[in-house]
Amino acid sequence: VQLQASGGGEVQAGGSLRLSCAASGDIFGINSWAWYRQAPGKQRESVASITPSGNVAYAASAEGRFTISTNNAKNTVYLQMNGLNVEDTGVYYCNVLATQLYSGNLRNYWGNGTQVTVSS
Repeated sequence: VQLQASGGGEVQAGGSLRLSCAASGDIFGINSWAWYRQAPGKQRESVASITPSGNVAYAASAEGRFTISTNNAKNTVYLQMNGLNVEDTGVYYCNVLATQLYSGNLRNYWGNGTQVTVSS
């Protein structure tokens, strides 16, 4: 299973970005998606998560500004980020908890990171 994230970039404070992450490979089913970020010098932290049925959860810092969504037919997760501020700067990683097609094993997968830089 591979995850390919895209959509990062540099924006000014107050701006918006939309991240995407597509999963491919031998996937039987997806249990949940999530976005994490890692700011310089800090540990990776959860930003938002979503289940295929649409149950969502947000970090307090993302609530009201970020929206996580999925296209289940395309095995893709999105993160719409509005009202960005300097504290949102970091590398954003997508994560999926998925069942492998042939082994039936439930595993956690990480995508490549995509850099988000917010300037003041």
